[in-house]
Amino acid sequence: MPSDRDLERNRLSARVGRYARVGVNVGGVAARIAQAQLFGRAAGRADRAADLRAALGGLKGPIMKVAQLLATIPDALPPEYAAELAQLQSDAPPMGYGFVRRRMAAELGPDWLEKFGSFEKEPAAAASLGQVHRATDLQGAPLAVKLQYPDMASTVEADLGQLRLLFDLRRRFDASIDTSQIVEEIGARIREELDYRHEAKNAALYGLMLKGTPEVRVPGARPELSTGRLLTLDWLEGTRLLAHKDAPLEIRNRLAVAMFKAWWGPFSTHGVIHGDPHLGNYTAFAEAGEPQGINLLDYGCIRIFPPSFVGGVVDLYEGLRDGDDARVVHAYEVWGFKNLKRELIDVLNIWARFIYGPLLDDRVRTIADGVSPGEYGRKQAFEVQQELKRKGPVTVPREFVFMDRAAIGLGAVFLHLQAELNFSALFRDAIAGFSVAQVAARQADALEAVEL
Repeated sequence: MPSDRDLERNRLSARVGRYARVGVNVGGVAARIAQAQLFGRAAGRADRAADLRAALGGLKGPIMKVAQLLATIPDALPPEYAAELAQLQSDAPPMGYGFVRRRMAAELGPDWLEKFGSFEKEPAAAASLGQVHRATDLQGAPLAVKLQYPDMASTVEADLGQLRLLFDLRRRFDASIDTSQIVEEIGARIREELDYRHEAKNAALYGLMLKGTPEVRVPGARPELSTGRLLTLDWLEGTRLLAHKDAPLEIRNRLAVAMFKAWWGPFSTHGVIHGDPHLGNYTAFAEAGEPQGINLLDYGCIRIFPPSFVGGVVDLYEGLRDGDDARVVHAYEVWGFKNLKRELIDVLNIWARFIYGPLLDDRVRTIADGVSPGEYGRKQAFEVQQELKRKGPVTVPREFVFMDRAAIGLGAVFLHLQAELNFSALFRDAIAGFSVAQVAARQADALEAVEL
């Protein structure tokens, strides 16, 4: 059995190798992009985007998660690059059971297996930062045990360093959008995801916020079986949402309403969003053989906003609805946009009218007619980008990043389900009786209750 010194040497070697592989792969593509930009060659941009996807495709782990995040944040990347990176899969090769045993012993002690009724050797899921095993507690209740891969902190830092390289390159050749705050926000959220104790508190927070929403189920955490790099939650049985895309409209709408409430409910009442509305983070639960709602499974990417930011969302909605330009401008200023000229406000409104369009349209409709889930928002993001080249620049505020990204992800889920709903009525119900002071009070009470 290797000694601790051997294991540490191996980890150091792995870190050095990671920096080298990421640097060579990303750096080579970055050099080709820089050369093309320097000589003004727009042709071949799609090929260079494909090169970047190929370079990242061989690097499992956090860089894949970062790439997928970038693909779904409007204006973070040119559309050719966003389209290519959206095709990446974040799954990493699973840890073998021998390695899992050693990792579990390191987290829960040498008698770790005696703390479970059963523990499946093969992972149920493998993702970018860790893998999930099915287990049961000593009373036989089903559990989901998420174990982080080793040395993730330094791996994340290596990958975020290359992210900065790519964004620095973009800023050099296209200053219309200052992406520095995007980089900071992505880094902060991914670093939070490394702390599984924090994720356990996020799950408890959602359990509190959604306690009165029967359409959404939240797993309970098991702190006695959790650490900073090991998270044990109740296992929630369910089926993939896409398994129901051909179900009767009533069922698809029911699941879409549950998604809407799971996302807009916590935001409008507590200023909290789930920043990763990816299909893999939800399953549908059934009663009497028919889907009734959703299980919310992952709590790593949670964003807590100042209550004033929620007020800005409501102000922008009502400003657009009522044609109140002063209120629209106030909303942008609350969100952190600076130096707003009339031309810049007009550009921001292109995006705002797209996002708020279904919420302002008081009728039953799809979230967007004739648009595929992968293309949702891409046309409007490109239009905004082109306008900002003429009328910008603009700095995207940090707090805007995941709000924007999550709204696009949520819309894509509605498109996958082909839901037909009155989104305006659902939104009005969500913000009924809204006040910033009320959100502040609820948020403070909830965060104190879960010790966040």
